[in-house]
Amino acid sequence: DVQLQAFGGGLVQPGGSLTLSCAASGFSFDDYAVGWFRQAPGKEGEGISCSSRDGTKYYIENMKDRFTIFRDNAKNMVYLQMSSLKPEDTAIYYCAINNVCSHYSADFGSWGQGTQLTVSS
Repeated sequence: DVQLQAFGGGLVQPGGSLTLSCAASGFSFDDYAVGWFRQAPGKEGEGISCSSRDGTKYYIENMKDRFTIFRDNAKNMVYLQMSSLKPEDTAIYYCAINNVCSHYSADFGSWGQGTQLTVSS
């Protein structure tokens, strides 16, 4: 079965940093782009970043200064490194796959359980 599992969330103080992980299994990881998304309480989900099959990185414009995506194909893992965290970054973070990177979350599938990030003092 195709599975994606995001983990590594938690409680972080404003200004802090955290790296989220996404573990993939059940498919040929090298053949897929992997995207990170988030959904805050009461808000629509939004895209953050995507790593294409060849490792090219794409970011939503207002995310690229504080978020970095990187993947380890040998471990079937994708990571989201976050810095200078703000309370408005509080959300559930998800990873998902698609053949190519896309601006549209609807293009992505195999959404796993997300991981909660809370930024608060």
